[in-house]
Amino acid sequence: MIRPVLQDDAFLTDVDHATATQPEALHVWWLGQSGYLVAHQGTRLLLDPYLSNSLSEKYAATDKPHTRMTERVVAPECLRGISLITSSHNHTDHLDALTLRPLLATNPTAQLVVPTANLAFAAERLGSSTNLVGLGIGETATLGCVQVTAVPAAHDELLPCYVGYVLKIGSWTLYHSGDTLLYPGMPEKLAPFAPDIAFLPINGRLPERRVSGNLWGDEAARLAKVIGAKRAIPCHYELFTFNTEPPDLFIQTCDTLSQPYTVLCAGERVSFPLPPSDGG
Repeated sequence: MIRPVLQDDAFLTDVDHATATQPEALHVWWLGQSGYLVAHQGTRLLLDPYLSNSLSEKYAATDKPHTRMTERVVAPECLRGISLITSSHNHTDHLDALTLRPLLATNPTAQLVVPTANLAFAAERLGSSTNLVGLGIGETATLGCVQVTAVPAAHDELLPCYVGYVLKIGSWTLYHSGDTLLYPGMPEKLAPFAPDIAFLPINGRLPERRVSGNLWGDEAARLAKVIGAKRAIPCHYELFTFNTEPPDLFIQTCDTLSQPYTVLCAGERVSFPLPPSDGG
């Protein structure tokens, strides 16, 4: 079992220390799978967090066990000061009641952004629609200090229930792809956003996994390059033994393309003092 770089109290201490001593920087922590905590200028965001064992428990006695590879970084009820949470689609590792209910109990004013097509499903899963904000593909909303735009994702099809998000916070533009394959016109849709950071899955797709597909590592690296992402960060690996890939191919392709990247371990932070366009 992989142990996070920072976990539980040590993780929370790092979050509070980084945000207090460098509030002007952009701080990113990988929570595992596709989940990130992002903090900047007093605002804390959670992108597609999965912080429970619900899938391992659900599938324990089935022919597709979700055997966990990495320990949980932090209990969701311990995360405070969260103003915005995203869910890119309805799969449990992106919309998990056992993660989101305690998060929203601790952060009752936080807004949870979901695709408009998923509003009813999300309300049923969470038992409430109070904190939900629906965003259709191509729509933009300003929520507190963050501007959020929903963009298409193909998991495996281009459907309104699958989205990625472009988030603008301060001087930073972030692209969280959600679960997606490459699709026609994808670079043209994303390049105008000129993301400073692109969070991209690298676990690929294999028929025997019996799960919907994602980018392979080389595809993620090439996508980051073609959309002009100033930094790429890989995700969606090292959580379940049946559905993972090492980041080696992603790293190799980024190096070949001269695409800047950062590979994080679960519970690890990377901090950027300035957006790349400003010399950071």
